[in-house]
Parts: sequence; C-alpha cells; structure tokens
Amino acid sequence: MQGLKARILASVTVLLCLVHCGLTTPSTLLPLERVYPHQVQIEQLRARDRVRHARVLQNVAGSVVDFPVYGTSDPMVAGLYYTKVKLGSPPKEFNVQIDTGSESLWVACNSCSDCSRSTWLPIQLSSYDSASSSTARLIPCSMCTSEFQAKCSPQTNQCSYSTQYADGSGVLGHYVSDTLHFDRMQGQSYIDSSASIIFGCTTYESGVISSSLSTLDGILGFSQGPLSVISQLSSRGLTPKVFSHCLKGDEKGGGILVLGEILEPSIVYSPLVPPRHHYYLNLQSIAVNGKILPIDPAAFTSHDRGTIIDSGTTLAYLVEEAYVPFVRAITSAVSPSLTPFISEENQCYQVTTSLAEVFPAVSLNFAGASMVLKPEEYLTQHVGIGVWCIGFQKAQGGVTILGDLVLKDKIIVYDVARQRIGWANYDCSSHVNVSIPSSYAPHRSESRSPSGEMVLSVLTRAFVVMYMLA
Repeated sequence: MQGLKARILASVTVLLCLVHCGLTTPSTLLPLERVYPHQVQIEQLRARDRVRHARVLQNVAGSVVDFPVYGTSDPMVAGLYYTKVKLGSPPKEFNVQIDTGSESLWVACNSCSDCSRSTWLPIQLSSYDSASSSTARLIPCSMCTSEFQAKCSPQTNQCSYSTQYADGSGVLGHYVSDTLHFDRMQGQSYIDSSASIIFGCTTYESGVISSSLSTLDGILGFSQGPLSVISQLSSRGLTPKVFSHCLKGDEKGGGILVLGEILEPSIVYSPLVPPRHHYYLNLQSIAVNGKILPIDPAAFTSHDRGTIIDSGTTLAYLVEEAYVPFVRAITSAVSPSLTPFISEENQCYQVTTSLAEVFPAVSLNFAGASMVLKPEEYLTQHVGIGVWCIGFQKAQGGVTILGDLVLKDKIIVYDVARQRIGWANYDCSSHVNVSIPSSYAPHRSESRSPSGEMVLSVLTRAFVVMYMLA
C-alpha cells in the first residue's frame, strides 16, 4: 500500500507540472460492496421485478462526495444495490435502493403502519419523521405541479402521491423538503455538506413491495424525471448531468457508481429515444452466433414498445416476439453438446464444461452501437451442480428491460446532458478515468477507492483517476 501511495504522489507531482490549478472537477464515487448470500427462487425474483416494472411502466460544483454502497447483481442472492443516505436535521440514516428506473427518492414515514419492519438484509430498518427534523418542510397543494405527477390532499393541504401496481401492491404518501447530508472530501479531510431536496414520505405500502425478502427503507431514483436526486442537484450546478457505473459480475460482487462520465476508449454510444422519463434505447435486432434472429423490428419500436436500461431490475426481460426465437436459437446452438430441460418454466441446461466452450455469443444491436453478451450475461446459475438457465424472462408487457444480468462487467454511462447511453466490457475491479464538465470544476478534487484509500488527481481536461483496490 505504501508503494501505491508513492506512485500516486509521483504521478500527481508530474501532473502538477503540466496543468494549472483549477482544472480539476468533482466526482461522486460510490464503492459497491456485496451483501450476504441468501438463496431465493427464480419466481421470487420475477415477482419482485414485476412489481418494479409496473412502477416503471405506469408513467410512460462541489468537491468529491463519497457514499457507502452495498449489494450484488447475483440473482441467487436477491441481487440489488443500495446506499445509505442521511436526511433531516439532525441527520438520520436510511438504506435505499439505487434505481435508474425510478424517479424520486422516497423513504418510509414513521406513520406507515403497513410498512415492513423486517428484512433479510444485514441492516436495521428506519422511518422518517418530519416532526423530528428542524429543516423539514411539507410541500403544500400550492406547490403541486404537473412535474410532480402528484395530487393535492385538501384535508391536509399536502402534495401527495399514490401508485398502484398491476399485481395489487402499491405505495402512497406525501412530498416533503428536507436536507440531504453527505461527506465532502476537501484536501485530506471530510467536511459535512448538505443540500435541500424534495422527496417522498411513504405512509402506506402493500403487496410484494413490502416483502421482508429484501425490504429497504425506500428507493433512490436516478431516472431523468425532474424529481430524481441527480436532476435536482444538477439543475443547481451541484453535480454534473451524467453518471456511470461498473458492476462486478464475479462471485465477490462490488463495483463503482460515480457522478460523472467514465472514460474508456472502447466505449460506444447509442442515443436515448423518447419518452425521456426513463432510459430508452432503440434496440433494432438480436444476433446469436452472428446470425440475426427473425424478429420484426416493430416488436421493439412500435407504439408503447421500447427497450429500457434499468439497474434496478435483477434479470432481463424480452417481449414475447423476441423471447421465443431467442431461447430457440440458444438451445439450437448448444443441442449437439447439451440436453435442455425445463425447470421452473425456464429453459435450462446441464453443463459439464466451461460456458464459453458451448454457448454462443449474443449481440444486442442498437442504433449506432452493439452490446455483445457473454454466456454469463444471459444465463443464470441455478441450484444444482452445473445447472444453468436462460436468465432472460418473457416480458409481461410490450417493453424490453435490460437489468443487472446484462449490465454487469461493463462500464455503463448515462449521459443525460447529451441524451445518450454508452457501454464497454470492462474489468470492474480496475481503476477508471472520470471526466466531468469544467463548469463543475473547483480548484481540486479527491476520490476514494472502495477500500478507503484516498487518491488526489489533478489532470488536464478535468480527468479524475479512481483506483479500485482489491
């Protein structure tokens, strides 16, 4: 570790000779750690994803800030990623899921009698009480706007929200404004920083969303909607309007999430398409072993269709017109070597060799770029030695959703400012370079690796180097 520090300091010394102070920019690094293993059934994953998909589809410059982030993309441990946020004065900590498919931040209210009080995750659940915060402010009916997608409650004069899902579950509550606290690294020390944001206080939960399987205190939405935390902070110049993640797909899990654009020469980009509330891409075709599958492009692009990039979804979902030929093509490619069988309504295979030896490469062809999937990025390992199943599920609606199964082991860049999504295969245990627009640049910036080692970077074009230490 001392050798690494020496190398870093040497690099900084050279860089300081080449650039002027003031060219650095802030970034927000969120090191991802793994939760404890917990076996779940595939149907439980489907049920949880269905709940969040109903939610997704229903509504068609400062210094470095470091948040601790936990979770895993492994579907056999109920894969999800969550972070801890501090709200109110005095600050109180909440565990919330990091979700690019949801808009607002919401947490359970202390008045929520139906909210789950237990969870299998290694956390203690908390609830929010606006009366206990000196900086809390309820959002009155006069401030309810169409952007809030909320209703006025005349009995309480509060701006409220209510969401019902197709399976009968749902949440409701009201909006509040309070202080979001975060640790800002300046020089070699931490400084308490804060910003006032609007978020939801949920007073009622029902159905699977309140299941004790993986219950959290709430959700931290990263969508393009005006109430997402990134939208609120970037509109005030506190953060850039771009964020990236790189999720490790191995058994150890982990990765990073950073407010900024991860730079890598092999990254390719595809433009975002309407509606702009979520991260929709134009998926044009799917190829297996280099052969384009016989799928009508309208299955992905016609009215009320589309493809969403969503880190909050554990698996991946294809519309039926694409799912059937996809599974058929994979099975046909491996049939000379493997005997397929059905398990829990999934197409499975008994594998006695490495996946790469028998399973084909899959290419998702988007407008302007392709995403090549390794077998581990479309298969899931099930209980039983050598049992692997198709991880893609049949979508219940007309929207294809690509979750962590597909997104892992890749840099994914959500460039909201330029309305595009970028990706590249990457070893997410390696360091990354992050670029942030110069308009957000302070005099210097710092970053930390997941192990807590601080790295000072002063680079041309506002690069920030972040080391991922094993």
